[in-house]
Amino acid sequence: MVNVEEIRAYLNGILPELGMNKQRELSRLIYEISKRDGHAPSVILPAEKNLTFERAKKILLQKRYPFSFSAAPKNAFYLPKLDFDPAQRADLQEKAFSPKYIYIEESVKESGLARRAKEMFPDASFYSWDGKQKVGSEHFSRRIETLLIHQEKYDFLKPCPCSEGNAGCGYNLINLGFGCRFECEYCFLQQYQNLHAVLLPANVQDFLEKIDQAPFRKGPFDRVRIGSGEFTDSLVFDELTQYSHDLVPFFKNRPHLQFEFKTKSTCIDGLLKEGGAENVVVSWSVNAPQFIEQVEHFTPSLTQRLAAAKQVAEAGYRIGFHFDPVVPFDGWKEAYLTAAEQIAASVPREKVAWISVGLLRFSRELKKVVENRFPENWILDGEFLLEFDGKMRYPEKLRQEAYEFFVPHLQKLFPQTVVYVCMEKPHICSCSL
Repeated sequence: MVNVEEIRAYLNGILPELGMNKQRELSRLIYEISKRDGHAPSVILPAEKNLTFERAKKILLQKRYPFSFSAAPKNAFYLPKLDFDPAQRADLQEKAFSPKYIYIEESVKESGLARRAKEMFPDASFYSWDGKQKVGSEHFSRRIETLLIHQEKYDFLKPCPCSEGNAGCGYNLINLGFGCRFECEYCFLQQYQNLHAVLLPANVQDFLEKIDQAPFRKGPFDRVRIGSGEFTDSLVFDELTQYSHDLVPFFKNRPHLQFEFKTKSTCIDGLLKEGGAENVVVSWSVNAPQFIEQVEHFTPSLTQRLAAAKQVAEAGYRIGFHFDPVVPFDGWKEAYLTAAEQIAASVPREKVAWISVGLLRFSRELKKVVENRFPENWILDGEFLLEFDGKMRYPEKLRQEAYEFFVPHLQKLFPQTVVYVCMEKPHICSCSL
């Protein structure tokens, strides 16, 4: 762990007249370089006669951003204050999903979901919820201790919130749940979710009643694509929710639509019991095996995900894969190609409906959350810049080169499959496909 006070003390020694904002910027740069390279502050920014803030910042920016320094605009470098709270550190001791506190909204207290929760978690403390009392912990790591079963009244269907300036894929969302039991270091929920609990709606039929009359976008696919999994994993709680028992037969009777379960889990029993459906796609978020092991905590391995995908495909479903986020690291090309080849060797390729590719991007607010929750992370060591949509992204040239390398390999392995780039500028999408 890099010693922040040591960095500040060193800067005070070589540049004692720095103001608060200037010290913040230089401290941030030294911290990130030291974390990435393992060097002491004196090695990163050697003391020299007549050193100025402007020269020091230029030296540090060149070291921190060797690929993008010369071309990136000055306002693309995001240098927030170093602000660490050890209490926010993620708890990486894996725990089964067994909530201690279960709140049930009065209107759904007789629902099947409420009944199953009482059967599955008999030792939990149960409370009636009126929509006003506070639920959940102050700490994100403790979110799976609390379950809230409620009646959704507003947020049923919506288009995928593709950022302005990105090429959209026409995805449409059903928000069946909020919260996840996995601990992926890049997950946006750890910054976005302000109610630290797992929220599950009991009125799935109200969602489905909206489908037939809804004005959906089609996108580049042969049919309208609808899916869950924006604010939760689509299947990780399926043993409890049994949403699959409602969703599969509903969409099976509507062949002009297609529904996607998006998951990292291997919770497929409900799908297998329902039997297959050609217009229901079960897709897995996938990555290089070492990335999964180091970054996607508590998730099944790539091999386990592919075994589940094979079972689902053999049951009659189509399957999909999302290489998202792709994170370039030492040896990343070989690692991702090996992962793609493992997929091709493990599942029936003619069953693969689509594969998406997207390089890591995130809001600027998430950066400090990840630093606090995972101080030893390495995913933030890349050259992330503030980009066109306000997100932190790799430099455009690096992104384009990565897509131009990986997408053709996927197309060669899966010639019958739609391979597309997710959340990118239109010209990057078009040049990669």
